[in-house]
Amino acid sequence: MVLIKEEMIKQLGGLMEDIDESLKRTFKNVHQGFPTETLVRFLKARDGHVSKAHKMITDCLNWRLQNEIDNILAKPIIPSELYRGIRESQLVGMSGYSKEGLPVIAVGVGLSTFDRASVHYYVQSHIQMNEYRDRVILPFATRKFGRHISTCIKILDMTGLKLSALNQIKLMTTISTIDDLNYPEKTETYYIVNAPYIFSACWKVVRPLLQERTRKKVQVLSGSGRDDLLKIMDYASLPHFCKREGSGSSRHSRNGTIDDCFSLDHDFHQQLYDYIKQQAELVEPAGLIKEGSFHVAVPEPDPDDANIAKTLASEFQRLGENGISKSFREVKINGEVKAE
Repeated sequence: MVLIKEEMIKQLGGLMEDIDESLKRTFKNVHQGFPTETLVRFLKARDGHVSKAHKMITDCLNWRLQNEIDNILAKPIIPSELYRGIRESQLVGMSGYSKEGLPVIAVGVGLSTFDRASVHYYVQSHIQMNEYRDRVILPFATRKFGRHISTCIKILDMTGLKLSALNQIKLMTTISTIDDLNYPEKTETYYIVNAPYIFSACWKVVRPLLQERTRKKVQVLSGSGRDDLLKIMDYASLPHFCKREGSGSSRHSRNGTIDDCFSLDHDFHQQLYDYIKQQAELVEPAGLIKEGSFHVAVPEPDPDDANIAKTLASEFQRLGENGISKSFREVKINGEVKAE
């Protein structure tokens, strides 16, 4: 991993002084009062190459302007029944904070179906959660824990992962491209839990293709990962699918509250949805009666990322042709999930 030096930051900062005023305004929404740390993120994403990092930032800022990303938190997905359908088919939520104050983001990879709305709604919802994380959650965490916090932890639940996931690779690649190019270095560590055999088989193929900095961020945990995760967070902050062995991603009520952080009824999603509706009313009081998704142009993926998606699709196809059963029993050997 490249060490980001002070001189690199100064050079990039100098280049940023010459960008248009409109780009500078949207840059404020990106850095949230921490411009230097933001420059470091983009430098890391481009292995310390100042000119490449500068292009990446300006491309990101132009994308934000062209797609009105600064206003996306004032664009609610309505009616609420449609949004509930999205939440039930795009399983993402926040379950709490790590002991170091990093937000814990849970993603139900295996059971997400993305079949309740158009692609545009799912992209809109994903970007809204990114922006809410960066403009609301992370600043709150920074104040709460008394230090600058700009990254999160992601726990990816592979429960239910099947060969049919091949149908979702294009959308997942779209979302990944948006994150890679416009929200780089926002995740500290990816924890993979409840991994079935099919994940292990694909992971062996894809892992060598990942860049070193990304590969080092991924940890495959045994079973639900509960014991490992309790070393870095309290029990209350564990996603519901990590609290009980074999719990999967189903809804679960605890003490009269919704423990399933994927559910629209969970505190995180209620607060997020209320925030977006409030922002919409400030901008346009009658706006909530309108329907229609918020279309966002998707940047072209990095050639390496496109190659990874193609390789993953090929591996899924190969497993399907070989008639791999989804009922393999899992064991953990030398840190990797394997099948017996």
